[in-house]
Amino acid sequence: MAARKIVNLLRGSVRLEVSGAFPERFLNLCAQKAVAFWAVEWPEDHVLRLTVAWQDRKGLDELAQRAGCTVAEAERKGVPPFLIRFRKRYALLAGLALALAAVCFLSRFVLVVEVEGNETVPTQVILTELRRAGLRPGAYGPGLATREISNEALLRLEDLSWMAVNLHGIRAQVVVREKVAKPEIVDRSQLGDIVAEAPGIVTQMEVWSGDPAVAEGATVLPGDVLIRGSIRMDPPQYSENPTLWMPVRAMGRVEGRTWRTLTAVIPLEAGVKEYTGDEKSRLSLSVLGQRVNFAQNSGIPFDRYDKISETWNLTLPGGLVLPFTLRREVYRAYEVVSLPVDGKAAQAMLEERLDRELRELLGETGQVVSQTYSAVQRSGALRVTLTAECREELGRFVPAG
Repeated sequence: MAARKIVNLLRGSVRLEVSGAFPERFLNLCAQKAVAFWAVEWPEDHVLRLTVAWQDRKGLDELAQRAGCTVAEAERKGVPPFLIRFRKRYALLAGLALALAAVCFLSRFVLVVEVEGNETVPTQVILTELRRAGLRPGAYGPGLATREISNEALLRLEDLSWMAVNLHGIRAQVVVREKVAKPEIVDRSQLGDIVAEAPGIVTQMEVWSGDPAVAEGATVLPGDVLIRGSIRMDPPQYSENPTLWMPVRAMGRVEGRTWRTLTAVIPLEAGVKEYTGDEKSRLSLSVLGQRVNFAQNSGIPFDRYDKISETWNLTLPGGLVLPFTLRREVYRAYEVVSLPVDGKAAQAMLEERLDRELRELLGETGQVVSQTYSAVQRSGALRVTLTAECREELGRFVPAG
């Protein structure tokens, strides 16, 4: 049924209304002339409705006259009646023909490259390697060796373990899988001690391998040994053999209280942009990755300027963005003038910067117990100091020399 509807749509059909004394004679004449008809209805005694193919419509008026009936068209459907509307509109016909040719032509090329499955590897990095391998907007789809492209890109992307390139018309779907990070393996054959990285007071010790060099509550300085890379081996009781020490890799966790002091400085006067009102704009069109500038050999007559870009992409109704982009670049001239800095805003900015720096120093396991800020203005600058009490990991492994 669906196939028949498609055929009728392509060849066209006409819905006719035949009226007269004997409409059934019209049906008999159609059958004699091998004119196919369907969807016959009798709305009244002397009125007949039926549907015929578009190509059989021409001679039916003569048959109706022979049967003593009149024929009127009720509806036209299909491609031929649609095209007849444009028989005197040559520009529209030419545009329709060009549109169909463009669709048939462009469907052979890749216009969109989509990457799926990546979380840590940036999409732009993957697209760059695919472009080097030959997959990019504007590439001829049937000529792409997808397996070779994926293998070549995988050789350059060490963080990916698998890649597949699937072509769906104008869209290239790139599915990737990232490598699972290897667990950190401790080389127990490398001997050494765990020493203090920052000054503090030891609050908790967990010794997994080695000999503790300090006790909980002890105060340590940077470089002090916290866990020795050796194990004490006492001789048997009542034996005169000396105590032996077996070298190992010191392992463990040493937590402590530390006090961190961080400082940041900013001048109280800063250069600020002041726009002069002079502007210059440029237009460019990017088609399949190839950029065409409409303004050639025109320099920018400003010493200092900001560039503001606006882009308009060709997007299909489903949200698919095609590689056809119109770009407008506006260059705005400015001069640099010196203006005083808002002290409160500058202090808030420095405090935020110091707090972020402190969190980076402590890492994921460290905690801030308390913190205070102090600000001093001197010699045209604002100095902000952060003092914080923290709880963090004190030790770090140092290989034996």
